[in-house]
Amino acid sequence: MVTRSSFLIVLTTDFDYHLPPELIASEPLTERSASRMLVVHRESGVVEHRLFRELPEFLKAEDLLVLNNTRVVPARFFSNDGSREVLRVEPLSPTLWRCMVKPGKRFRPGHAVMIGDSTGTVREILENGDRVIEWDRPVDESKFGHLALPHYMGREDQPADRERYQTVFAQSEGAIAAPTAGLHFTPEMLAQLPHAFVTLHVGVGTFQPVKVDKLEEHQMHAERYEVNADNARKIQNAGRVIAVGTTAMRTLETVARDHGRVAEASGSTDIFIYPGFEFRAVGAMLTNFHLPKSTLIMLVSAFAGKDLIMHAYQEAIRERYRFFSYGDCMLIV
Repeated sequence: MVTRSSFLIVLTTDFDYHLPPELIASEPLTERSASRMLVVHRESGVVEHRLFRELPEFLKAEDLLVLNNTRVVPARFFSNDGSREVLRVEPLSPTLWRCMVKPGKRFRPGHAVMIGDSTGTVREILENGDRVIEWDRPVDESKFGHLALPHYMGREDQPADRERYQTVFAQSEGAIAAPTAGLHFTPEMLAQLPHAFVTLHVGVGTFQPVKVDKLEEHQMHAERYEVNADNARKIQNAGRVIAVGTTAMRTLETVARDHGRVAEASGSTDIFIYPGFEFRAVGAMLTNFHLPKSTLIMLVSAFAGKDLIMHAYQEAIRERYRFFSYGDCMLIV
């Protein structure tokens, strides 16, 4: 297996590509499972154009799909006058939040913000600019919370997003963004396929661009994860583990790295997977298409090879695939 070398220098610009803006999917398809699926064969370099519904054709008897069952919460809030925005990064308690805020100059220590009947006071500014805000009473999330849809959708969240920007198997609340590779599955399709679950609460790192030139200098945000005993046993007994999404991949590879195999575990991970990474747990993966120069396209490039992934992306653009969270998917085998 390939291991990282101190002589291997990987640049952020290596993962750039041009995407025609009309290929960004700002709305979901009518049917979850109607997406197209680009199949990338790592060994031969062959790329196939298929449909997501054909996924079972590529599965073997001992395969196991591993999905992230985190549930997206409405973590974006606006002040009563609409002039300020709060993105809850982490609830430290029901009335104490770690947040990203806009505009920063209106969130200095001691400043107050009102959301509904709740008044929040800025208690601290953290080193990275996040604010710790204390509320006099819990904020009514169901009434005032919004989904933090990715900025590239170019629109605010709508009532329909509460259902569609959520996997059908979402269970454990805590994510800011959806594990989007799982959005394609219907209950009927999932019932036919051997599967297990892990949990990784997708955090603010999803929104953070890579700002350094050399990847080794990039610092990932930590995200909370859990693998329970029952699912760990299923994964240990699988012939081939297929990660559904980059978050499932990051969870599995974190646990395998730290424990030697996928065992019962919980904690937080800031694992950064890019070319040169040694994979220990995952044998194939299903994923959506990712932003240029993002940590996610770096992860799939580590798994399939940068040149092959960049070729596959150009094929997807040429064939007018739909990109990003509500877009089509890619199976890497």
